[in-house]
This record gives sequence, C-alpha cells and structure tokens, in this order.
Amino acid sequence: MQHSLAYTAQEIAAAVHVSGKQMAKCVLVRTHQNGALAVLPATHRVDFKKLKSLLRAKTVSIATEEEIKQRFPDVEVGAMSPFGNLYQVPVILEKTLADAEEFVFNAGSHTDTITMRAQDVIALVKPVIGIFGQPSSPKKKKSVVRKNKKKTAPKRKSKTRAVTKKRKPRLAK
Repeated sequence: MQHSLAYTAQEIAAAVHVSGKQMAKCVLVRTHQNGALAVLPATHRVDFKKLKSLLRAKTVSIATEEEIKQRFPDVEVGAMSPFGNLYQVPVILEKTLADAEEFVFNAGSHTDTITMRAQDVIALVKPVIGIFGQPSSPKKKKSVVRKNKKKTAPKRKSKTRAVTKKRKPRLAK
C-alpha cells in the first residue's frame, strides 16, 4: 500500500487508516553480542528490562542511525520491515502482534507499507516471540481555563472567638 510521507509508526497508522495496535514498528537494538530487530505495536514502547531478559543479553540499547544504515543498506532509516532474517539480524516479535490476525509494517520506505497475516510473517521470519512491549501512556492534556467559568464563593476563614474569663466583681469589705 502506498501512503503519504510519514515517519513515525503512529503517523503511518493514521495515513493507512489502521489502529496503532495493528501497525508494527521495528526497532534495531544492539546487545553485548550482536543485535536484534524488536518488532512491536506502534502503541507500545520497548521495555528494555524484559527485552534484555528475552535476548539473554548483558546490555540492550537502541542502535544509532549509522548502525541501521550498515545493517539495512537498501532501506530508509526507520522504515525497516520485520524481515530482519533477510539481513542476518535476529527478530523478536511482541506477543500481541503474534496473536493478531494481521498487522501492517513498513516496506523499506516512508511511503510504502505491507499488510500480512501474522502467521505468515512468523512462518517466514521465524522470530523469537515474547512479551517486551509496554503500552505507551497517553499524553496528559493541559487543562484549559474557561472564560465563563462559574465562580464559586471564596472559602471563609473560620472565625474563632477569643474566650475571655469573666471577672467576678469585687466586693467591698
């Protein structure tokens, strides 16, 4: 499918009219050994602690643009497909995508996508499937103050009365 130029997985999902949960983003990560392509829904972010455990790696970090160019020389940076196996890059697929009927992913450019059944991608790529994505929390909207906001009466300070001792009148002796 072709769509207008879009760079983030969420922008692409909007351009092709699918939910962010159905749009896969591919994140190249580096480990102490080598690297891997983490594939997860656009609505998720990588939980590095879980990914590190799944990859049995000492360290995990996001690859640089230069590393992406080296690993995927014929692909636009940030537009990798989940077919890391074609580049000798191990793939780890988030379970939520593996369980989906189908999902959409970049086809090597920022204007092309492919929709495939999840089971077909799994059969071709043979990824490690695991839980390493964490749903992104929605951004909090800033509250807007309305001009016609109903005013409430200011809170009254409680008035405490000083209690004074009444003096008894002196009696003359």
